[in-house]
Parts: sequence; structure tokens; C-alpha cells
Amino acid sequence: MEVKFFRFLKIVGVGFKARAEAEGRLLYLKLGYSHEVELAVPPAVRVFCFKNNVVCCTGIDKDRVHQFASAVRSCKPPEVYKGKGIMYIDEVIKKKEGKRSK
Repeated sequence: MEVKFFRFLKIVGVGFKARAEAEGRLLYLKLGYSHEVELAVPPAVRVFCFKNNVVCCTGIDKDRVHQFASAVRSCKPPEVYKGKGIMYIDEVIKKKEGKRSK
């Protein structure tokens, strides 16, 4: 799949981690030390984790990429961690059209 849109999310906080599995089809978010959330990725989107706190959402449709990134951002830690919210730092990058290699 040739991707055209990227969305990077950096998770900031103690005990918050992310990992991607099944070739970018599943995203696991660890919210705190005991809670984990599994997110299924839509068909037009892939997810990669470069570090345990950097999530890269890629895809060919801008709306679906942004929609999934907002779904990831809407995941909140449980009430056990009162006052210790999760913060995301995001950046949008659009792939430029360039020369095609042979």
C-alpha cells in the first residue's frame, strides 16, 4: 500500500506505552501499569510504533487517518490514575510527490 498521509502521536506520561502487532492491524495502548486497550485499525490505515511512546498512523485517505488518530487520542487512563492524564503531542506530515525510482 502506497501511503500519502502520516500522523505521528507522541505519548507523554509515566507508564503509558504503545505497541503495534499483526502488520499494523492492531494497536495496543498500555494506560498506566495495569490497564491495556486494544484498538482494531481500519482497512485503509496502518499503524507503526517506532518507540514505545511514538505512534505513526499512515494511510491513503486523509479523513480515515485523522479519524483513527483521534480515536487513539480519545483513549483515557482509568479513574485509578486521577490527576495523571495522558497527553499526546501530534504532528501532521503530507508525503510529497517526487521522482519515481526504477
